[in-house]
Amino acid sequence: MPTPADFARLAATLEGELSTGRTLRLLYATDASEYQELPAAVALPRSEADVKALLAFAREHRIGLIPRAAGTSLAGQVVGNGIVVDLGRHLNRILTIDAVRHRVRVQPGVVRNELNLALQPHGLLYGPETSTANRAMMGGMVGNNSCGSNSLVYGSTRDHLVWTRGFLSDGSEVTFGPLTAAEFDAKCAGADTLETRIYRTVRDLLGNAANRA
Repeated sequence: MPTPADFARLAATLEGELSTGRTLRLLYATDASEYQELPAAVALPRSEADVKALLAFAREHRIGLIPRAAGTSLAGQVVGNGIVVDLGRHLNRILTIDAVRHRVRVQPGVVRNELNLALQPHGLLYGPETSTANRAMMGGMVGNNSCGSNSLVYGSTRDHLVWTRGFLSDGSEVTFGPLTAAEFDAKCAGADTLETRIYRTVRDLLGNAANRA
């Protein structure tokens, strides 16, 4: 477990905030579920550089990072004893709206209903609507593949996801999106990186007939 001095050094490198104070940790010890566990710290990153610094710290000190958006899920995914990384506090911008191609780029902290308010003048709508759509954030909806009561019409979040960009645990930047068979094979044949190993694992799982039954 990192020491208070370790956390202090990390905090000094971040644009955003990092707290080990008990009050804030208690606030992040639960979500909308009934589960509770006190995290070691709470981070509020303001930039990609902050996220990379947190990943490097987690690798060095062998402590888990728990990405969190609004915390509206009932399953306790954002509860744990590592560092809760609140991606919704500051990373909450709508980056681009492409009304011609019907696409929008958002940061993880954009609230679902606020996204639709921004899309409305363009005649666009993001369909999946959870019961917490007035506070649920897009990062959490992607991570949870959220849908809602109108899923028969609009499907779930994955049906609307074109690609997603982020960072793996080794700090490498990745973009995941649709691939042709040739592109997928090329990913599997690449250098021995964490991303390549992920693709190879997916290939092996898909190649197992038991997983296709």
